[in-house]
Amino acid sequence: MGRGISKISKCAVAMALVCMVAMGTARAQSVELIPFETVTVATQQFLTGGKDGKPVTIAGELRIPKSGSGKVAAVVLMEGAGGITASLEKWAETINRLAIASFVPDSYTGRSVTDTSKLDILAPMMDAYRALGILAAHPHIDPRRIAVMGISKGSMAALYSSNARFRDMYGPPGIEFAAHVALFAPCVRTYRDDGKVTGKPIRMFHGIADDVFSIEPCREYVTRLKANGVDVQLTEFPDAYHSFDAFVLTTPLISAQAMSTRNCRLDEGDNGQLLNRATGKPFAPADACVERGNTYAYNEAAATATTATVKAFLADVLK
Repeated sequence: MGRGISKISKCAVAMALVCMVAMGTARAQSVELIPFETVTVATQQFLTGGKDGKPVTIAGELRIPKSGSGKVAAVVLMEGAGGITASLEKWAETINRLAIASFVPDSYTGRSVTDTSKLDILAPMMDAYRALGILAAHPHIDPRRIAVMGISKGSMAALYSSNARFRDMYGPPGIEFAAHVALFAPCVRTYRDDGKVTGKPIRMFHGIADDVFSIEPCREYVTRLKANGVDVQLTEFPDAYHSFDAFVLTTPLISAQAMSTRNCRLDEGDNGQLLNRATGKPFAPADACVERGNTYAYNEAAATATTATVKAFLADVLK
């Protein structure tokens, strides 16, 4: 899927810190472009607590909705491999209509990444934690009411930032996300102690027909979390494929040569190495479990139900 053109690019001249625009239907009073420092890390580096990744400055777009008075809640929206797409823009507007601010980090542009598959799937989690720290210090944001939501690849950051171990290693001191929302997340990786989370509620949404990121390992992960008493829910949609919220896909998009780990199961081994569970050896893209052929398709019923559930959840948990 091609990357969308975000409003960040329109406001990025001279890296202006504040770009005031009229948002009308989104009820946003202002939009701030906020550059911030983060680092680029690889999976093994991340899992072993390495904080010496390559420094980089990226930007995030903060939309502040109109409100009566006082500080507002916020949601960090993590983009998928398609970048800041029309569907992600729609989620920002939906959140703003709840009188909740939205913050959309652009994890790719500042890193000069054009092939988004080249950015490690765990790297955006560093961006999510840095975004949490930025918002918590913002004069118009309530630091106790900041949630994170991610789409596809971005849902890794949204889902696993709930991990207590990762929070302790990389999260800003004394602050944590108030809630986690993940749409069609990749759950094939089992990290050490990944059943131990912060205790904040987690909501996941997935299509049963998804052939990019299979729903089955997400079911397994939810079972592990529930065994630990976690407030987690996985909503499943029959006949829904990956990117079921992508309303621009009026006809299904089939990428016959795209690689998928849907049938792989990976476990964190010693020194942050990912092991193929079937072989016990370090995972490699040439492993037999890796297949080709991905389907992306809009599903109106799944998208409508997900939007309604997410709205009600955020309105309740961030009230």
